[in-house]
Amino acid sequence: MRLAGKVCIITGAGRGIGKATALKFATEGAKVIVCDVTPEWIDETVREIRDADGEAMGFIVDVRDRESIARMVQSVVATYGRIDCLVNNAGIVRDAQLKNMTDEQFDQVIDINLKGVYNCTKAVVDVMLRQQSGVILNTASVVGLYGNFGQTNYAASKAAVIGMVKTWARELGRKGIRANAVCPGFIQTPILSSMPDRVLAAMEEKVPLGRLGRPEEIAATFAFLASDEASYINGAVIEVSGGMSL
Repeated sequence: MRLAGKVCIITGAGRGIGKATALKFATEGAKVIVCDVTPEWIDETVREIRDADGEAMGFIVDVRDRESIARMVQSVVATYGRIDCLVNNAGIVRDAQLKNMTDEQFDQVIDINLKGVYNCTKAVVDVMLRQQSGVILNTASVVGLYGNFGQTNYAASKAAVIGMVKTWARELGRKGIRANAVCPGFIQTPILSSMPDRVLAAMEEKVPLGRLGRPEEIAATFAFLASDEASYINGAVIEVSGGMSL
């Protein structure tokens, strides 16, 4: 129960890494705020948490829409009086090689993966400053560290959220607020489910552990970073990839 009583907002919590993180935080005692754009996914995550005797609230939040974010934050503060952790996890991919990438593909990824992180963090930072405490966690990617074929937009967005974390760690650390990033490698999420088996096999071949990661393994890292056990970790960029960058 490392997160007992902590109020934690998770974006993109309806599926994949976000859902696994929401479930993990709940088992650690957190009051979980489940945010996503798909009502059915929100309801499912909230129901699973409550069925396991956890505490959760669900909100339809488009991270591009500051009004929907503000409504969620206002409701959370009205209910609990505080916000202890924000996990910026919402993200999309719109892959294409540079020569074929459209402005729409580029802008969609930047608006959600990068501007959405800014929007959500901006909405909670005043609450954390008043408390003189809080944790901001960004889902980045190994792609943001090393690049990837066909992912100009995605790599740019993930490299940028790493830069944001390092900046916030400097700006907010003395105010009691920690900021860190987690860089997953190849993780078994719905994004990968549409890929051919041969592509997945090639991915596994690149990983020294010989397998894809599980969303629960990323969730466990977030839970540690959100807890008081990580009280001296600030501005860190933690790769959770099975060693694929070695």
